Amino acid sequence: MTGIEILDTAVVGAGPYGLSVAAHAKARGSRTRVFGTPMRAWAEHMPLGMKLKSEPWASHLSDPRDKYTLKEYCRIEGLPYGHGIPTPVETFVAYGRWFREQTAPDLHETDVVRVDREGSAFALQLADGSSVRSRSVVLATGFLPFPRFPEALAGLGAPQVLHSSAVNDLSGFAGKQVTVVGAGQAAIEISVLLDEAGADVTLVARTGALAWNSLPGDLPSTLWQRLRKPENGLGPGYYNLVLGDLPAVFRRLPAGYRMEVVRKTLGPEGSWWVRERFEKSFDTEHIRIGTRITSAKPDGDALLLELSDGRELKTDHVIAATGFEVDVRNLTMLGEELRRRVRGMRGSYGPPMLGAGFDSSVPGLHLVGLASAATFGPSMRFVFGSAFAARTVAPRLPH
Repeated sequence: MTGIEILDTAVVGAGPYGLSVAAHAKARGSRTRVFGTPMRAWAEHMPLGMKLKSEPWASHLSDPRDKYTLKEYCRIEGLPYGHGIPTPVETFVAYGRWFREQTAPDLHETDVVRVDREGSAFALQLADGSSVRSRSVVLATGFLPFPRFPEALAGLGAPQVLHSSAVNDLSGFAGKQVTVVGAGQAAIEISVLLDEAGADVTLVARTGALAWNSLPGDLPSTLWQRLRKPENGLGPGYYNLVLGDLPAVFRRLPAGYRMEVVRKTLGPEGSWWVRERFEKSFDTEHIRIGTRITSAKPDGDALLLELSDGRELKTDHVIAATGFEVDVRNLTMLGEELRRRVRGMRGSYGPPMLGAGFDSSVPGLHLVGLASAATFGPSMRFVFGSAFAARTVAPRLPH
């Protein structure tokens, strides 16, 4: 690609949200192109061997005809698919890349390194040295810009301190002492996978007890069952149904309340299918619950951790599986002037303020995925929310 190309829409990010938005936009006649490596975050920033916590039927990418589903991909490839059958991340990555082949064959497989506003258009600088101009931009950068670390680990970096989103191949941790911080599925599953890879793992969590998802029951099949206990991509019950199926209504709630709901809904829990492996491998010495790291100091090539219960822990690595915190200040691919114009829910910081079409305070700039959860609800934290985002954003894009 040479010179300056002008698009209707540039989609930055080639994960579930970016690919879904592009599929819907293209179907409406928008000259849209996706930039990025397909499913990169899922392939390179999640541990090999992990499985999706969401049900397979809640893990479809979205196209206008619902033709390219995970179910259809598994049928073609002869892979197991069904309620209560966890999807391996490797299968999901392959599915996403197959979806891309069907819907975005002209994807430009290079990173966007900078986005600026120039007159009535956006200017995108790409890692391969080329440039593109576009009338609108959809940021679908997922979770990677927003890792959250415990305060006690501030100022410490790789390779001793890593976020769970920076962990992929665990074989390099064999024979090492590793401390995993967190109580959710990411922390528990990474702990199990590290243990199985030969590491000496200790889990540290503030909670007084680990919580677990229950074995999923049968999906409701009769009208009465669906009325009594409805099911959607966030889980069973009317609370999850409202949060999952009515994101446009959720957006109309007060901003502070929305952020609190997103923070508390679907809190840290391990999946039922990893529980037996965890409890078989971890004794009380390797599970430090009801405590937190209060300080971390270098000790040669290792770290010496002080815990709030008064004990010390020497470790080679700390992996913080402590979630993500969306903040517009972390949208560093936006040029400084453009980034200052993106209004956050706390003014110059916090999650972005978004309109009904996922539009930011900068005309033509849309944000989808995790960045939109504080506006449209917790379903935007999961693949399940990509259908609503794509169907909502696409009609508002130029064509």
